[in-house]
Amino acid sequence: MLGRAGLASLAKATVRALKDDGVSVPVKVLLDDSLFTGPALNPAWSPEDVAAGEVAPLFPLALNSARFDPAKTTGPRPQDAAMSTAKAFSAELAAAASAAGLTVAPGVTRVPAGSQPDGGTAGSGSGRVLAEVQSATVGQQVDLLLRTSDNYLTEAIGRMAAVAAGKPGSNQGAVTAVLQQLEQLKIPAGTLRAADVSGLALANQVSARQLSEVVRAITSGPDTRLRAGLAGFPVAGLTGTLGDRYLDAATARGAGLVRAKTGTLNTVIALSGYVVDADGRLLVFSFIGNGLTPGAANKAALDRTASVLAGCGCR
Repeated sequence: MLGRAGLASLAKATVRALKDDGVSVPVKVLLDDSLFTGPALNPAWSPEDVAAGEVAPLFPLALNSARFDPAKTTGPRPQDAAMSTAKAFSAELAAAASAAGLTVAPGVTRVPAGSQPDGGTAGSGSGRVLAEVQSATVGQQVDLLLRTSDNYLTEAIGRMAAVAAGKPGSNQGAVTAVLQQLEQLKIPAGTLRAADVSGLALANQVSARQLSEVVRAITSGPDTRLRAGLAGFPVAGLTGTLGDRYLDAATARGAGLVRAKTGTLNTVIALSGYVVDADGRLLVFSFIGNGLTPGAANKAALDRTASVLAGCGCR
């Protein structure tokens, strides 16, 4: 993420470690991206959405949430984010090595799954760490994916959650991890059908009640650790995917008050969040529209509905 230690810092630290070790031969860059398993591209995703850059093949290594340019958050993404990142690191390493009198062999070699040149197992972390930098925390990345509705980052976090829970770093592992969390929160999910964890796949089926129960658990449920998720909810008229909404007279009552996660597909739209009404009561809500004709009016309709909640006196 921007503002965090990146590839240039990692390259310089790596060169210092190599110099300390007395390395003089050309350095070869290897890529081990075996942490994620299963298909990198979910077959439930629309090819049109992939082509448009709504998502891309999933890898455990990516730059700027698998974007070519961090300043451009729309448009096609790299189709091999791990190799793109490894090549970018190799270039930074070559520059740092040249200044220190070392050389880096051209190209990057992907290590086959299950093997490493030193006899270790790919993905096992058995190699010696030469240098490292720290990314943004998981909490900060969750805030970002909530604010921006970044499908790629959401899917990557889902797979990392699966790995942390001892499950395969696959789409199915991520889905299973999420469903188990819902079960632990006692949120009825028997009718929920999950084909991914970002909500991009049209095969997903989730009710407004289930989504509102998730919001209720975050805002006022007994597990207070979930409160950490509140910071990432977009604020109407101010931040994230709601930053350019709630700007007209019909939705002004909700501006600055409605905090909600958006969900936008071509024919399906959703808004799930919370608001404190005119009586000071916390209200949670989820609105879903299905089978819609694409157009800006769909978002406006949900925004007007949420604004009514903000202004109501319900006693």
